[in-house]
Amino acid sequence: MNNKTESLKEKLKQALTSTARAISDDLSTNIKPDKENKKNLDKFEFFELDNLNTKSDFLKARAISDSNALKKKFSSDLIFKKNLPSSSSCKSLYTIAEKIRYETLGSKMLKGIEKNLKDNYYQANNLKRKDQIKSKEDVSVTEAFELYMLKNFHNIELNSLTSKMLKFWEKDFDKSIFDHIDFLKKNLEDQNIYSSRFSQILQEMDIFQSEENEEKTEENQDDNQENSSNENEESETEDKKDRDSQDETEASLDSDYDIDEYKLDEQLADSTTEKNSEQVIQKKILHNLDIDYKVYTTEFDEITKAENLENSDETSKLRKALDQQLIGFQDIITKLANKLQRQLLAKQNRTWNFDLEEGLLDSSKLPRIIIDPYNSLSFKKEKDLDFKDTVVTLLIDNSGSMRGRPITIAAICADILSRTLERCSVKVEILGFTTKNWKGGQSRELWNKKSKPKSPGRLNDLRHIIYKGADTHWRQAKNNLGLMLKEGLLKENIDGEAISWAFNRIKKRKEERKILMVISDGAPVDDSTLSVNSGDFLEKHLKKMVKFIENKSEIEILAIGIGHDVSRYYNRAIKITDVNELGDVMISQLSALFDKKSKLN
Repeated sequence: MNNKTESLKEKLKQALTSTARAISDDLSTNIKPDKENKKNLDKFEFFELDNLNTKSDFLKARAISDSNALKKKFSSDLIFKKNLPSSSSCKSLYTIAEKIRYETLGSKMLKGIEKNLKDNYYQANNLKRKDQIKSKEDVSVTEAFELYMLKNFHNIELNSLTSKMLKFWEKDFDKSIFDHIDFLKKNLEDQNIYSSRFSQILQEMDIFQSEENEEKTEENQDDNQENSSNENEESETEDKKDRDSQDETEASLDSDYDIDEYKLDEQLADSTTEKNSEQVIQKKILHNLDIDYKVYTTEFDEITKAENLENSDETSKLRKALDQQLIGFQDIITKLANKLQRQLLAKQNRTWNFDLEEGLLDSSKLPRIIIDPYNSLSFKKEKDLDFKDTVVTLLIDNSGSMRGRPITIAAICADILSRTLERCSVKVEILGFTTKNWKGGQSRELWNKKSKPKSPGRLNDLRHIIYKGADTHWRQAKNNLGLMLKEGLLKENIDGEAISWAFNRIKKRKEERKILMVISDGAPVDDSTLSVNSGDFLEKHLKKMVKFIENKSEIEILAIGIGHDVSRYYNRAIKITDVNELGDVMISQLSALFDKKSKLN
């Protein structure tokens, strides 16, 4: 970097810092160097200055700086959290509404701020590439809501593409919001009034009401079924803990104000969609792990919950189809589940604390009450065991070659393991990986438009799917597992990045024991990527990622290859020739791991 560039960068730092201080009335707003190693001297409070390469980057930088300074000046975190909607579906829209509020106030305060924000939004709208928009399902509700807010509060003129995107959702928004717009505009300066009204509006919107009602109905049905199956008091207590834990997890995932945990504010300050912060972390891990592995763009990658891929009616149908397949395996399933449960419970060596003031009633002490009615009731409580402090992640290859019997068996086995392990207090997360398109999708289109630079690296749009979170009870996620049977879902498989993603998720868990089980049917394959890179490009990265986990982390990783030997990638690997063996092999492998743990103890 030459002296002239350094000088210009220094002037830009000073200009943005001074402007941010003036806007936010906060003299502490500054460049944030890392005092210990001085590696981050180029890090401004809201973004990386090294990312400024073009005029569009400069426009974005000014807008981000202004927006974050306005957030400091006009937005109270306490009020934001106080009025945060209870429904997880509403939280991302609520965050967008708050961002638009403080930006609108800033635009009224200074014309320069208004120009910077509008220029950036116009630029972002013009860069949107949605060539295959055909129906409402092709436009996310958050993306449409942002356009609706920009149109009605920032007076942004939408282009033909963004107008088309908004049109699918505009009637839904108008029905709930239009009559309140004047009230909201009049109360922009009062965050509490504005945000509490918006929170109420969002929670009463029909598009979210139907989702909540379906969830409640399904929960009630499942509760009735479970009550009739004589579940004891202990399992009911565990269910409550799981539901509470899931609420907390969803709140942290859906609220942009919770990403401080990852220290990514400066990189995600301009994010107003549901793009998960995990993508940024994933990118950093890839860069640190292997500088030879390149990704052409992450702009079109997707990390999504399974329920976002299909409507509830279709999801229920797919689950019924999976249940039909389960009927043929019922005898085998029952034997496998009972075998694993017996093995795991036997290893727990359950112990109890007696003579407690609360807990489960100790029936062995009831005779003394009969002898002397003045004796008090005695309770007992099971001791916490290290064995229970375990989480298992199942990472399932969702590529096209898994279509048919392999993916069906994989979904069935994931269903069995999830239910069985939960009964033994072992938490289970189920993830899937594929790509959004064949032949590279939007990533390849962008590469073509940029004159096809050589050796672009990974050249397809990733789709990583969360079928079941570790803190989500099986009952609440069971329909999602049927989505593995969804027509058209299974495409390409880029294993290295999928394992990096799963590793990043499980390593943040608080459990002492962490197990990652990968189910795949062979080597990573993506025709778009391999056609413009070396033939072993994806394979080399997979090997390095697995080696890193095996040698430099405490996470235990094992793999099951369906019809293919995957031992060249994983130290602990099993090959099965008949897909019907999958359930037995998964259970025996987990049992062996738990045996190993108990011997070490």
